[in-house]
Amino acid sequence: MNSLVSFLLDDVQSDFATKVMPVLRYILFAVIIVCAIVLIVTTLMQDNDTQNGLTAFTGSKQESYYAQNKGASRDSILKRITIAMAVIIFVCVITFFVTELIAGIK
Repeated sequence: MNSLVSFLLDDVQSDFATKVMPVLRYILFAVIIVCAIVLIVTTLMQDNDTQNGLTAFTGSKQESYYAQNKGASRDSILKRITIAMAVIIFVCVITFFVTELIAGIK
């Protein structure tokens, strides 16, 4: 009876490695490509903040409504999207190579 169960489990594991893993890897690769494009676009859309280095020398700082509510600004949203895309790419790349390792073992 144990040999029958192990035969069936081995067959299921083999099917998973041969049928599901390649599809999962294609999906992960597509997600990586899309996130990389979004990451490039959001990085290019962000403003250069070159004045921050000069405020240390001059001591002047803007205290405007815009500066106080910078968390809801366009730049803040773009920075959050950039960080999220970088994390998604990192996780997908690690998962992609782990699935490649698992598929290579079988």
